[in-house]
Amino acid sequence: MDAALPEDRLEPVLHIEAPAELRLPLVFASPHSGARYPLEFLAQSALDPQNLRRSEDSFVDELFAEAPHQGAPLIKALFPRAYLDPNREAYELDPAMFDGPLPDFVNSRSPRVSAGLGTIARLVATGAEIYRRKLSFAEVERRIEHLYRPYHAALNRLIEDAVGHFGYCILVDCHSMPSVGGPTDRDNGASRVDVVLGDCFGTSCAPAVTHAAEIALRQMGYRVVRNSPYAGGYTTRHYGAPKKGRHSLQIELNRRLYMDERTHMKRPGFEQLRRQLGTLVAALAQVPASELKP
Repeated sequence: MDAALPEDRLEPVLHIEAPAELRLPLVFASPHSGARYPLEFLAQSALDPQNLRRSEDSFVDELFAEAPHQGAPLIKALFPRAYLDPNREAYELDPAMFDGPLPDFVNSRSPRVSAGLGTIARLVATGAEIYRRKLSFAEVERRIEHLYRPYHAALNRLIEDAVGHFGYCILVDCHSMPSVGGPTDRDNGASRVDVVLGDCFGTSCAPAVTHAAEIALRQMGYRVVRNSPYAGGYTTRHYGAPKKGRHSLQIELNRRLYMDERTHMKRPGFEQLRRQLGTLVAALAQVPASELKP
């Protein structure tokens, strides 16, 4: 884990690994691999740092590090998912977490909020409660203004740069998943496949994008399914507009492929998976423009 920092020193909040030259109509995003835990947050939490990390997509940014070398940018959040989740609407919040009423514009009824996994999560992935006390809405506003909005402004800018350069863009939202469904998941207790591709049931990208990813991964020997148990989060739904040349695909990698889920240590398979994901980048770049341009 990166050294814990006080909130007023949680800068920078994101990192963009830019290619030397933009050669591919692709953008890669890792919203959940951040590991910079503010000291104030650690003091608020009822959990120790190791348990807070259960919600991390540890090392996913490193797994997709080949993308910039091939000519596509990679953006990653540096703050942890347990602190703020940028793969949600800005205000998906559980009223029970706060010390006063929330504004009317807050979405308190989404399935993510019900599962304890809103923009400010109530639970980590194992189902353990994060906070030892109720929060103020002012704390939420500060996190959204300092973390959420800069992340999405930067991500949107990368997408628009690609569209301006190529006429279209494929956003790949990169995630990892526990090897077994957890208490907040529909597949609680079930062993999972190697990769889940989420295209919001065919609405967030052209069919050729999901097909290319699936074929490439299957040829590498991975077990792949679509949209179950993850069909795509806020990022995939929000940025995916195929009729406008903006395609978005979510990729969930089974953590047992590359790390020890208990210790958060890399496994020997890490480097092989990293190289193979470089092959996936190349496969997505080969999707014909005629299938992707509006």
